[in-house]
Amino acid sequence: MPRRRNVATGPVVHRTARIGLRLTRAQRQRCFGLLRAGGDVWACILEINTWHRRRGDKPVAGFPELCGLLAASGPGTFGELDSTGARSVLRRYSDAWFSAAARRKAGHHEVRYPRRRRALMPIRWYHGTFTVSGRQVRLPAARGCPPVLVRLDRSVPYPPGTVRSVTLLFDAGRLWLDVTAELPVATYPPGTGPDPGRVAGVDLGIIHPYAAANPADGTGLLISGRAIRAEHRMHLADTKHRRRATAGHAPKKGQKGSRRWRKMRRRARLVEARHRRRTGQALHEATTTLISWAVEQRIGVLTVGDPRGVLNKPAGRRHNLRLRQWQLGRTLHILQDKAALAGIRVHLVDERGTSSTCPACHQKISKPRGRTMTCPHCTFAGHRDLAAAFTIATRTPGGAPTTPAQPCSGVVTHRRAGRHLPGAGPARRDPRRRPPRPAASGSLGRRRPAPPALVGSRSLTPVNEDPQHHRTQPGQRSWTPH
Repeated sequence: MPRRRNVATGPVVHRTARIGLRLTRAQRQRCFGLLRAGGDVWACILEINTWHRRRGDKPVAGFPELCGLLAASGPGTFGELDSTGARSVLRRYSDAWFSAAARRKAGHHEVRYPRRRRALMPIRWYHGTFTVSGRQVRLPAARGCPPVLVRLDRSVPYPPGTVRSVTLLFDAGRLWLDVTAELPVATYPPGTGPDPGRVAGVDLGIIHPYAAANPADGTGLLISGRAIRAEHRMHLADTKHRRRATAGHAPKKGQKGSRRWRKMRRRARLVEARHRRRTGQALHEATTTLISWAVEQRIGVLTVGDPRGVLNKPAGRRHNLRLRQWQLGRTLHILQDKAALAGIRVHLVDERGTSSTCPACHQKISKPRGRTMTCPHCTFAGHRDLAAAFTIATRTPGGAPTTPAQPCSGVVTHRRAGRHLPGAGPARRDPRRRPPRPAASGSLGRRRPAPPALVGSRSLTPVNEDPQHHRTQPGQRSWTPH
């Protein structure tokens, strides 16, 4: 009897969590076999379309046509890969082909069709073909093959009844399982949910990922991203140091397939993946803080200034690197996803001129060099990012409330994103590393020898006493002036 699917009555959103796998050697080999079989399916489609292109025929890109070719190939053609997993590869190819065709039709002729072979392809299984029981996941295999049982290194963060698909993939030297769930939009008791009439402005930035302002009561929220910026700088410094250290041992030209080159590339991929996970976690924490603040303020619409127009402007090598590390598209995607789950709408508006407009008198002023904006036309003085957020709130499409006469007159909440990053602590040390061995209690450490006595010196310190250190209590030092 087919399994009945739980259908949500209200609006829903889809969320995906990436979970690592804890596998035995046999399970790891079977998982890699499934991924290689997916690569074979991808290569087979590429080869078929190559033949069609040489003969001048129409390419095979539709999903029903690709499924017909798969059914004609017969069972057992792609190892232990079942038809559901093979169709997920066909769906990925069809979506990539039609997306490239649409972009080329729009005038982007530099976009290419999918013609590159891949050794490992992600495999996706949909609801009803797999089973999740605690940390155990049962993945289907081809007819006549036993199912693949894998163990997760942590529990699924979603209710079991909401999981709709799982995807097996290989990234940064490790096997992962992406679990996608269908979650309903948050509901609130009457009178406590987000009000569509309340609008808040959000200014995006590098030093402050989010600066939010509520024009209704003049309150604001500032989220510091200096720890994220420190992580980018430390990662760049580590990358340069690692390249300098391995420059003498790097393979020569034409030896890219050597074992040394593979080990070096594997280490680089591991470090890059760890850096992406750290910065991604920090962005999620910052966005969660913003959405929680909006829910407390009962804000129903977030007006976000869209600064993507500055990404195409050449601003020098250093500033271009800062813009590339900003991850603006990823930040907007995370914000829209979490806002949709909380029942808050997000509007993107043009932010041009918001950092040089006074939110009180709406007069154009010069952009301040620091973080404080002072208007020469009125008595306004406040944080530059919060002032831009108040101005952005007035640009809400559909009629927004005007900026109050005294913006930023309420409470400004300060939060920090990325407390888990090594740059957040005072010592800038990775908290996941082993702490240094503490010194023994009462130990004075290594003492320097006393300088020789000088004839005619004005120092009143005896010759047999160290003039630099004077012990008061065990384990303490104090400086003795000469």
